[in-house]
Amino acid sequence: MASVVSVTRKRQEPAVRLKRLPTLTAPLLRLNGLCPYYTMFPLSFPFDALANSKVDEWVLDPFCGRGTTILAARLRGLPSVGVDSNPVAGAIAAAKLPQVRACEIIALARDILADVRPGPVPATPQGEFWDLAYAPSTLRDICRIRNYLLSQCSTRVEVALRGVMLGILHGPQTQKTPTYLSNQMPRTYSTKPVSAVGYWTKHQMKPPEIDVLAAISRRARFSFKAVPPTTLGKLITGDSRKCNFAQLGAKFSWVITSPPYYGMRTYFPDHWLRNWFVGGPSDVDYRADEQLSHHSEAEFVADLGGVWKKVAEACVPGAKLVCRFGALPSCQKDPRDLFRRSLADADCRWRITTIKDGGTSQHGRRQCDQFGTGKNKPVEEIDVYAILE
Repeated sequence: MASVVSVTRKRQEPAVRLKRLPTLTAPLLRLNGLCPYYTMFPLSFPFDALANSKVDEWVLDPFCGRGTTILAARLRGLPSVGVDSNPVAGAIAAAKLPQVRACEIIALARDILADVRPGPVPATPQGEFWDLAYAPSTLRDICRIRNYLLSQCSTRVEVALRGVMLGILHGPQTQKTPTYLSNQMPRTYSTKPVSAVGYWTKHQMKPPEIDVLAAISRRARFSFKAVPPTTLGKLITGDSRKCNFAQLGAKFSWVITSPPYYGMRTYFPDHWLRNWFVGGPSDVDYRADEQLSHHSEAEFVADLGGVWKKVAEACVPGAKLVCRFGALPSCQKDPRDLFRRSLADADCRWRITTIKDGGTSQHGRRQCDQFGTGKNKPVEEIDVYAILE
């Protein structure tokens, strides 16, 4: 069943209408880097696409990932809806909706960790991976916060704390003040247990004992130092192929998105550790049944076309579709051909106006070289612009 997080703002609150994108290091934009995830486009892509938007026009991202489009809409003062089948992506994106201060996040974490009410001690995962990934005291505190958020995570502060925890759950060790809670791991994806244990054993790496509250405090103060005013927003964790966008209570003027590339099946296993934190199993989850089908090229095109058709039914005439799309190097597919066929398969009123070269992307594998992977050369992506006639 799909889960929904909604955040609203008072109607009298003025919307932010930025005329140009500030530098990516500006405190206002740190929220976008709250937690690593597959990033098909930078924040500037949806932000620039919305430069000519009008007040109160709704924005939809049916494959929202970590919520880059949702945050861009918020920066423009526009209401938005994001949908993604991965609960990790949904949790990260949801944290970019509410108006919250760092001190509120820190206070909630402190209260959770200081709670000494009678009751069973939260169970911690067992096994060689967990022994080498986290120091015992660190893992106990992680589990205490995890258990709390699994039992209740509906307030804006709880949603923000969950996003912070996902961001610091694992990552590379540094010589400076610890940023992440784990033993050495790539920042973007969760290394599989066998590979991680082998790496740590070979390099004789022991998990550092991290003060979880201090790490939360550092990330919260950094990411939430300055945030834009909240706009109307909704985040749905669910399958876009089954979502009835027309019943969301809004008519969309903008659809800005980047669907999974054909052959990309690793969204769940590559984030298995973060998926554990939001309620998944304590081992790798290889499921791929809640995303576009990759069993065949024809099924993928049909599934994507079905989403475009459902989206069109929820859009106003003249709505704009802006999509970054590509292909995996191993699939040897032409992104232009796949995308054109998906729109033709949708058999609705989307008309392509422009297709531009979108450059290349390493598809979220920027840190993979730490474990000797990520050697495939990225392929050219495309940016597709269409209008609903």
